[in-house]
Amino acid sequence: MARITPIRTEADHKAALARIDALMDAVAGTREADELSVLADLVEAYEAKHFPIELPTPVEAIRFRMEQAALEPRDLEPYIGSRGKVSEVLSGKQALTLPMIRALHKHLGIPAEVLVGDSTPAGNTAETSSLDWGRFPINEMAKRGWIRSVASAKSKAEELIGELIASAGGMKAVPMPLCRRNDAMRQNAKTDTYALLAWCLKALAASRVQKLTGTYNRGSVTLEALKDLAKLSAREDGPRRAKETLSKWGIHLVCVSHLPKTYLDGAALRTVEDGGAPVVALTLRYDRIDNFWFSLLHELAHVGRHFNGEIEAFVDDFSLREAPSRNEDIRESEADEWAEEALIPRELWATAGLKSHASYSGIIAFSQRIGVHPAIVAGRVRHQTRNFRAFAPLLGTGEVRRQLEVTE
Repeated sequence: MARITPIRTEADHKAALARIDALMDAVAGTREADELSVLADLVEAYEAKHFPIELPTPVEAIRFRMEQAALEPRDLEPYIGSRGKVSEVLSGKQALTLPMIRALHKHLGIPAEVLVGDSTPAGNTAETSSLDWGRFPINEMAKRGWIRSVASAKSKAEELIGELIASAGGMKAVPMPLCRRNDAMRQNAKTDTYALLAWCLKALAASRVQKLTGTYNRGSVTLEALKDLAKLSAREDGPRRAKETLSKWGIHLVCVSHLPKTYLDGAALRTVEDGGAPVVALTLRYDRIDNFWFSLLHELAHVGRHFNGEIEAFVDDFSLREAPSRNEDIRESEADEWAEEALIPRELWATAGLKSHASYSGIIAFSQRIGVHPAIVAGRVRHQTRNFRAFAPLLGTGEVRRQLEVTE
């Protein structure tokens, strides 16, 4: 029998597999057969450590059981519900509810731990055990269709929110830091953290039904890329084109109306799927061209400058730019810098002559010269002069929502 050594490296692993292949026809009771047995054990131990087999997703498990038992989607209706519900579950658009999980486990024999997967209702991990489920705005969420509308919804809050968490990507997707008050965030002091978390979960859920046309590459969101993107603002259909461009970059853009007490303009989040694709989520609470482009580029700046591979979450109330906190995270001002520079480069703004003598004709002429929408220049004038009543007709009010799908 050849000398057998531990498998510690990929090269050792390949050599062991090659030797196993050569010994496959060994006769039982021979030294070669003993060597084959020992090598097989060593390879199994190495692969278990370095290539662990993950449990299938709930949908994969259901489809496997359907194939085994020659079941059609209509055969799942007694366990899942209507034909539409079955279709949504099998396409990944609808998370399994606890009654569905129990029925599929009981009647089809699919292991409960597989069906639960990452869709385990919140409260089953140490990190979420401190959540007070009753503090979520259950009634408003049900009214909007974000969760199921059921009798005594408050008493079923944990189950209902658990389903939303599942549709957002599971427990790993929950941006738990948002549940803790952080004065460094650009976040209104009156913000209801549970409403904010609910909004972020809905934004993540909305991103999961989008199909991106490209793959996100870390480092691809640069200041130069944002400058190119800002040029789309000059187009009549700029917001729609921006969404298409971000999809090619492998970045989700979703618009979800804000909940009461969130005081929110936008957020930069990250999925747990698609290799951790970034999600730029906007509320469009101010449906204006200038607000849209600044919010979009600010959140993209967070992606480009501050995402480091973890599950990040930045949330922003841009009204606080006018009176920033002394403790505000430096990353917020860094994101402001990129957004402002991408929209109107500092050198060009210095030559604009609009700081103290702005006029409609001057704003329009300068915007045409630098290739952006007049709303962006008007917005910069308003911000720097603190005159938020000036040049309102140039802001493109009502022009963004009609171009982008908004989850109400």
